[in-house]
Amino acid sequence: MTLDPRDDLIHDPKGGMPRLLEIMRRLRHPETGCPWDLEQDFSTIAPYTIEEAYEVADAIEREAWDELKGELGDLLFQSVFHAQMAEERGLFSFDEVADTMSDKMVARHPHVFGDESNEKSPAQQVADWEKIKAAERAAKAEKGVLDGVALGLPALLRAVKLQNRAARVGFDWPSTDEVIDKLIEETQELREATDPDHAEEEFGDLLFVMANLARHMKIDPEQALRRANAKFARRFNSIEAALEARGKRPEDSDLAEMDALWDAAKVEEKAQKAARATSRPDRTQADTIT
Repeated sequence: MTLDPRDDLIHDPKGGMPRLLEIMRRLRHPETGCPWDLEQDFSTIAPYTIEEAYEVADAIEREAWDELKGELGDLLFQSVFHAQMAEERGLFSFDEVADTMSDKMVARHPHVFGDESNEKSPAQQVADWEKIKAAERAAKAEKGVLDGVALGLPALLRAVKLQNRAARVGFDWPSTDEVIDKLIEETQELREATDPDHAEEEFGDLLFVMANLARHMKIDPEQALRRANAKFARRFNSIEAALEARGKRPEDSDLAEMDALWDAAKVEEKAQKAARATSRPDRTQADTIT
């Protein structure tokens, strides 16, 4: 087997970005590459890309900083994978991906890289950012208000983005009161659904209104649901631990017993939260001390 002159780069622990790009090139080599990597295409890799992005978010949510480096590396590898496949098709290279991103950031930050003053509030920067993005969409011939909201986004996130776009042109409820009224209406329609397809449609409408309510309340619905998921897992784990102490498993229990243990876990969590709040020094006092 003939050694590749770039083998030294492959095994260089300080090879950085060139090393990663070369590894990806070798994985996709038509004669000596990895069979699994070779059979992939954009559509088969896309789900992994989404998964890796969520794993980055999960590490941040858990403040698992020792894991974050690896998760960011996994996400970076997804970009490298897509760029390699694009280069094989003659579409673009990884350098072009990086250059496109750099051009975009420079264009969208004239107050940092151009002649504009950087003495502006975050809110003003957001407004200016939206104007710049609107101009970019116009250059792409995206004429509709909702054009450019990616179909591949998670459904809940896409719902919020669609609603934000519509709100910019005045298609929005004036307050949360109207959204809550709509929520009640959609809940009733779900209860009255007559068949599975109808139920699915009404359930989707209900979720869409929930996303709108989150937007009006300035709540990130994905973050709220992640926290709810974590809370459920935490409390159910408490149920399992309590049952184990009784020599039982969940399948040996019943709803009444598990519900009582759930309530006990809930009370314990609230007590712990109150204790943590009590143990923290008053903010004003702490500021004075420091």
